[in-house]
Amino acid sequence: MSVERVRDNRSEQEFELTVAGERAVAAYQLEGDTIVFTHTLVPPAIEGRGVGSRLIRAALDSARDQGLRVVPQCPFVRAFIERHPEYRDLVR
Repeated sequence: MSVERVRDNRSEQEFELTVAGERAVAAYQLEGDTIVFTHTLVPPAIEGRGVGSRLIRAALDSARDQGLRVVPQCPFVRAFIERHPEYRDLVR
């Protein structure tokens, strides 16, 4: 698997990561100083490779860098934060 970078596609309000020609996304909405993660989609062809975790880790790191608070509406993002306590301080 080649190393792809997570990209913040601000016009679509999605963090995206393309692996093996498949595009995984973490959709969000910006509301002032808060980023609301609404859903995450990892295509079945690339599931089980840690793509979702890479995507969410990069998205949360970006939120931290921008000083944003996080609302994890998406169950995947919520579960990721529960498993990685270093991100709990971001949650509003």
